Amino acid sequence: MKKEWFYRHKLLLTSLLIVVVGVGLLASCGDKSDEAAAPESSGATTVSGDAAAIAEARGLTPDDILAAVKTYTPSGMYDEYVMFASGGHSGQVYVVGLPSMRVIKKIAVFTPEPWQGYGYGAQDSMEILAEGNVEGSDREITWGDTHHPALSETNGDYDGEFLFINDKANGRVAVISLKDFETKQIVKNPIALGDHGGTMATPNTEWIIEGGQYGSPLGWEYASIEDYEADYRGMITFWKFDRESGRILEDQSFAIELPPYWQDVCDSGKLDSEGWVFCNSFNTEMATGGVEDGNPPFEAGASQQDMDYLHIFNLDKAVEVAAAGKTMDVKGFPVIPLDTAIEEGLLYFAPEPKSPHGVDVSPDGQFVTVSGKLDPHVSVYSFDKIQDTIAAGNFEFDQYGVPILNFDDVLEAQIEVGLGPLHTQYDDKGYAYTSLFLEPAVARWTLGGDFSDLNDEEDWTLVQKTPVQYNVGHIAAAEGDTVSPDGKYLVSLNKWAIDRFLNVGPLLPQNLQLLDISEPGTTMPVIYDLPLPDGEPHYAQIIKADKLDPWEVYPEIGWNPRTGEVDENATQIGEERIVRDGNNVEIWMTAVRSHFTPERVEIKQGDKVTWHITNVERAYDATHGFALPLYNINLSIEPGETVTFEFEATEDGVFSYYCTEFCSALHLEMTGYLLVEPGE
Repeated sequence: MKKEWFYRHKLLLTSLLIVVVGVGLLASCGDKSDEAAAPESSGATTVSGDAAAIAEARGLTPDDILAAVKTYTPSGMYDEYVMFASGGHSGQVYVVGLPSMRVIKKIAVFTPEPWQGYGYGAQDSMEILAEGNVEGSDREITWGDTHHPALSETNGDYDGEFLFINDKANGRVAVISLKDFETKQIVKNPIALGDHGGTMATPNTEWIIEGGQYGSPLGWEYASIEDYEADYRGMITFWKFDRESGRILEDQSFAIELPPYWQDVCDSGKLDSEGWVFCNSFNTEMATGGVEDGNPPFEAGASQQDMDYLHIFNLDKAVEVAAAGKTMDVKGFPVIPLDTAIEEGLLYFAPEPKSPHGVDVSPDGQFVTVSGKLDPHVSVYSFDKIQDTIAAGNFEFDQYGVPILNFDDVLEAQIEVGLGPLHTQYDDKGYAYTSLFLEPAVARWTLGGDFSDLNDEEDWTLVQKTPVQYNVGHIAAAEGDTVSPDGKYLVSLNKWAIDRFLNVGPLLPQNLQLLDISEPGTTMPVIYDLPLPDGEPHYAQIIKADKLDPWEVYPEIGWNPRTGEVDENATQIGEERIVRDGNNVEIWMTAVRSHFTPERVEIKQGDKVTWHITNVERAYDATHGFALPLYNINLSIEPGETVTFEFEATEDGVFSYYCTEFCSALHLEMTGYLLVEPGE
């Protein structure tokens, strides 16, 4: 049957495959039957010859061929979208093109990264990494667990200027400039060691939200676990962002003390709900574990009640309260006390199905979607109903005095979508998409309200599911977190990758799958599988590529990426020099194809060395590296950049420094000698 199909449609196949076969990139990308999923052998097939015969020999289905054509992006053709995905415990951020699913770049954030020379001597990156250390501690933190990237926004739309990312493991937030795709700042939260609900930007990027995770005493001071309810607390932090400087202003930021429930993912209101923030929580049971002492394990103890609490914050009013000084000091950081937050009307709870792991605000800001891992429904809350219920003042209260809104008073709809719902994204056709961890699948369902006239289905109705093979956590749709989502593509960020790729040992790659959601109705097929050999990409955001406007080279020779201006030690050709002042030696060097100047640096053991290198190139992609053995110096110096590093010459000997980027035909000749004369 398959053979007859191929011969009947040989012309169609040839036209579909010619672009793919011509460069040898045809691959099995779609969801296929068991028969077609693992053909016995493709080794006898070459990339030349008849397209229909190649497809038949490889066991490709018509859907495979269609998926290949949808995603194939010839060399020189740019992707339509760019996805920024967290790198999990790599501590970095991945940049992926869509629809090609090509990994374009890895952005170094919380972890030293040698290709970019990040954390290997360059003064700017060393200073940035040091910002993330705990004040007063001599411990260096050299890794992070990145979870939730957030693009900067203007009027609720991505603007392509900045990216923010949190470090769940160590309670940190980083600022990345999308002019050069480099980290500019890391702030360490002084009141918490961990977070999970960061980062999300408010609609005009005035505030960056960092929600907490596991309850602990604020400032992580010691308190007995037996005193959990009294001494442990949750938190949410609002970091003030200054767009002009491209920095978080720590002295204008503040936090709110919360009950010791485990706060989770947050989202900012938009349009109708702008000025409000929503976070879910779990472990309202306040379980403290201790299975070794015969207590229920956390996964059971934290899942006993039918409901946890959606946290509802009046951010606009909280800003006023913090500015009025109604705060307490925790390690030098202003925190609005829980009692004050209640008294001032900053915090409300609404019941939500237990163990939720997603809270997502609809594009018009009218609805808040919450999914409970142990409930088969998505629960949709109405912002108008929340406001009406708050105004009516008919509350119950939790044991800490936080007002609890009646569930039925604020609920708009519940849609049964399947097993293990987690996160929701939106498109431009009136649909929402929710990941189903346990099935595993992505569910498409219809929104109501102002979206009801955008599709033909009944409001608040499950429309279709697409299997994604392995447990899916977050999903990301094209501009799916904004006031004007694009639809078209959705990426499923899966937690497993069993049998999707060649066996590479027990540690498997992560698996990201691209779904085509461009057509309304009942189809949204998987069209690409991307193995990512690094930490778990927890969450991602997808921006239209034409919104990004990065530099090709730095604006001027001698540019300092950290300060955003010409460095005071920028060196032009002819200005190179070595200056000694006692045992302090300072070097001003230039790098250009294919030599460093100076090529010989002679110092003495015990000297303290400050070394400046300026890449004087103005050509696109004319990057130079600088490697100095034994002293652990490794730099990447982009066109126009000035880099400074320092070290003490503790070891005598002869050391060859060289360019690590293959920059020209005479790349191997781009070298020099550091001669360290033995001390007395």
